[in-house]
Amino acid sequence: MTPEGKGRGAVSLCVKDVMTKDVITIDENASVKEAADAMNKHEIGCVIAVREDEAVGIITERDLLKHVIVGGKNANETKVKEVMSSPLEVVSPDTSLEAAVQLMFEKKIKKLPVIHEGNLLGLVSLTDIVRCQPALIKLLKSFAAAQDAPKSMKKIIDSYIV
Repeated sequence: MTPEGKGRGAVSLCVKDVMTKDVITIDENASVKEAADAMNKHEIGCVIAVREDEAVGIITERDLLKHVIVGGKNANETKVKEVMSSPLEVVSPDTSLEAAVQLMFEKKIKKLPVIHEGNLLGLVSLTDIVRCQPALIKLLKSFAAAQDAPKSMKKIIDSYIV
């Protein structure tokens, strides 16, 4: 993929390359206790709130802590829609990782639902993006080993890639 503003032939990873595809959803009218149970069961830090199969919000561990625990609310009686973050900040599957990270920093969020034509396809987190870094380093090493790298590239690889 050639990102806009980059030179011809530039390679950029997209959100679809690193996103988590198995996203757990919960109805916005469910209790936050049910949302917490789902997060615990699946060992995840958030669930996407839906209304009639459309993603409308996100509830994170931080939301539970900030709005329910600290707020002294009853988790069995409080609805997801009362504490979820909404409207959703979303990206498309073809959004560059650079653009996704920029949006995360601008909005001070760590998770972005991936939506295409109104359908929830996945979720990309800052952790997903950081996790792909070793794969990129491995790719660079394999390219360098497979062919005689130009002197300028070899210097960078030798200096920065362990």
